[in-house]
Amino acid sequence: MLLYLTNYLAEFETGFNVFNYLTMRAILGALTALVISFVIGPRMIERLSMNQVGQPVREDGPDTHILKAGTPTMGGALILTTIVISTVLWADLENRYIWVVLFVTLAFGVIGYVDDYKKLVLQDPAGLSARQKLFWQSSAAIVAAIALYVMATDDISTSLLIPYIPDLLLPLGIFQVVVTFFYIVGFSNAVNLTDGLDGLAIMPTVLVGGALGVFAYVTGNVYFSEYLGIPYVPGTGEILVFCSALAGAGLGFLWFNTYPAQVFMGDIGALSLGAALGVVAVVVRQEIVLAIMGGVFVVETVSVMIQVASFKLTGKRVFRMAPLHHHFELKGWAEPKVIVRFWIITVILVLIGLARLKIR
Repeated sequence: MLLYLTNYLAEFETGFNVFNYLTMRAILGALTALVISFVIGPRMIERLSMNQVGQPVREDGPDTHILKAGTPTMGGALILTTIVISTVLWADLENRYIWVVLFVTLAFGVIGYVDDYKKLVLQDPAGLSARQKLFWQSSAAIVAAIALYVMATDDISTSLLIPYIPDLLLPLGIFQVVVTFFYIVGFSNAVNLTDGLDGLAIMPTVLVGGALGVFAYVTGNVYFSEYLGIPYVPGTGEILVFCSALAGAGLGFLWFNTYPAQVFMGDIGALSLGAALGVVAVVVRQEIVLAIMGGVFVVETVSVMIQVASFKLTGKRVFRMAPLHHHFELKGWAEPKVIVRFWIITVILVLIGLARLKIR
């Protein structure tokens, strides 16, 4: 939105041309998200506390989690608000990819909001049933997947890139819709499963989102993509603004979510952020790289799958508790130790993912 204003002002003062630079708008998007978070965050937390929108605690969880009971939840509304405002202010709104990414983020945010509202406000312990949640997640993901498939301008946009191996593409054709669907729904639920400790989910999301922003920038730049040996996809560079807004919003939320948390993001935040990572990875053609950089989310999800499968088949549990972060808590690790070590692992995985820019 402000891009149009600065373009108009540039006709009278050439200094406003600086806002045409994608990197400048990305920086401003992140800073805008941070400022908005710091301004409205305390008021939102106070309002949630007044309305007694508090976090229930699992009875079979670690004893230290009892103190978390009643902590304001649905703080993901703060993340969504700041991401949308910052993106709309600084992105080129004529870019179709921006609208697809915003649609997915908001759609999954609405699903999470309804689930949180039923559980926390209406005091319905079940919230949305698993079937209802999956139906609406699938509906939104299919719409986005079809939209991206229709928007594809060449074979690259419907091919799976194999990282670290030069010029290796796996043509998918119409099956790209299936890949997009699974990435959006899969990572949405993966981030939701990871969101069990203070700051555990949001910091890896910021790191992975920022790295995807780098991929968006080079993929959408004809010169950088050629130099780095990455397929060029016109228009994807603008996604950098969204990723920067996500990173800024995430850091702003972490200010209040860091241990001991003043607020939790709830499903409204976790589902929308995971879906955002999934759709951005598809847009910038880095699906496999996302699985590497988001390894913490992947392992947390796999730990739940293993636990459920093992218990149903053998009646025994592989882990003391799933998802995996609770297993380490029950082994005696302090919550901050689990959180920081998972952050460190994510930094390592993100660096491995970014190495894809040079290994070709």
